[in-house]
Amino acid sequence: MLSFKGAAVARDLCDPHLKASRRDILRVGGCGMLGMSLGSMLRMQAQASEANLGGGPGWGKAKSIILVYLQGGPSHLDLWDPKENLPDNVKSVFSPISTKLPGVQYTENLPKLSQINDRFTMIRSMSYTPNGLFNHTAAIYQMMTGYTTDKVSPSGQLEPPNPKDFPNFGSNLIRLRPVDEPMLPFVMLPRPLQESNVVGKGGTAGFLGKAFDPYTLYPSGDDMDMDKMSRIKIDDLKLRPEVFSVRLQRRAKLRDLLNQKMPEINKAVESFELDEYYDRALSLIVSGRARDAFELSAEPEALRDQYGRNTFGQSCLLARRLVEAGTRVVEVIWPKVANSDNHSWDHHTGLSKRMKNQSAPMLDSGLSTLIEDLDDRGMLEDTMVVAVGEFGRSPQRGVSTSGNNNSDDGRDHWPYCYTGIMAGAGIGRGVVYGKSDKTASAPLENPVHPGELLATIYHGFGIDPETMVYNHLNQPREIVKAQAVTSLFA
Repeated sequence: MLSFKGAAVARDLCDPHLKASRRDILRVGGCGMLGMSLGSMLRMQAQASEANLGGGPGWGKAKSIILVYLQGGPSHLDLWDPKENLPDNVKSVFSPISTKLPGVQYTENLPKLSQINDRFTMIRSMSYTPNGLFNHTAAIYQMMTGYTTDKVSPSGQLEPPNPKDFPNFGSNLIRLRPVDEPMLPFVMLPRPLQESNVVGKGGTAGFLGKAFDPYTLYPSGDDMDMDKMSRIKIDDLKLRPEVFSVRLQRRAKLRDLLNQKMPEINKAVESFELDEYYDRALSLIVSGRARDAFELSAEPEALRDQYGRNTFGQSCLLARRLVEAGTRVVEVIWPKVANSDNHSWDHHTGLSKRMKNQSAPMLDSGLSTLIEDLDDRGMLEDTMVVAVGEFGRSPQRGVSTSGNNNSDDGRDHWPYCYTGIMAGAGIGRGVVYGKSDKTASAPLENPVHPGELLATIYHGFGIDPETMVYNHLNQPREIVKAQAVTSLFA
């Protein structure tokens, strides 16, 4: 074990995705004199020393995270950042209402969230300037990985996911902070990330490998089915009727015996880490912990009603149950049916009716109940909740900002200023962070880039944002190129 400036470093030189921070590299500088190349240095495993690399407000307080991903880009002007004394084509058609925080207003669309905003932080200064045309796929990829992509088509779309992609932040989290329970570490529901015909971009483990992909379960149907989540298929979490747990465990013992008697085979298996994955899967199935977490019928009917008898509401409830059972990362992807007019946030037309009658009521009930439920159970102490989209909507209605057609009752894409919510795991309560200008077009104070939001999430888990991993070309890359906004923590 080596120690540089007080940081004890224990490294596994065989780890193909090393975790070493840029500061580790700077510490050793000319370590070639010690017989250690830069490549060897970058391959060092830094788990034992990560706790010494960070610190500060909120460091390491999070044990789990629920991302409520509002795909499509909600209009901040029509939800939680309304403005007054504006021209009719800018001002929201919805009336402002008071909230639990004096002087802070939402629109009439969020009556429930307005009464619990003393429990979370609202970031009114999310902002970034896109590279090229800012359509959904590229924006989603950036939001989920912290990186932009080199290949963007004229329409702003990307190629399908591939092993060269940067990992979804959830994949980084479960690799750097593996679960210690026989539980699914990373769950994405109720559908994959999707834009047009590109499915899953930004939603995989990419170059980390499929072992760190999320567990996915996507029921059929749409949001109009009031109890769809009860039909989630979890067959792969169940024992087949003819295979009892005792028989399964006996098979595992037989496998272990064969490994002991056949060292060559055992060595080959270990080289692909199959033993570890087999044991995890076996523990998961035999324990029944994950299977039980999906039993939404175990919840009181009144609480299920409070969350909302729709796919989004029941997904939020399921997210709480999964975290309660030991899942590290849950991503609730909005809406149930990608690119649909039904409940989508992509309000290029018909914003006034679609938001009031479809999107906003579901968000208001589901998200407010999730935060209240976690808080009342004491789970908000170490569970981080983040609600955000890939961008906001244009201040002026009826204009084109991304090549799309927009009606007089619609807003186009707008990455320059929008709103996100964070709660739990040390995040401030009853805080409005940042400030937008008089038309919500740009931040006036404390802009927060999506990469900085991800860096803040990593910081909350006690992971230095400068931690390095190897990509598919064996090149070192930071998990995110940004610094945590530690002032978001209380």
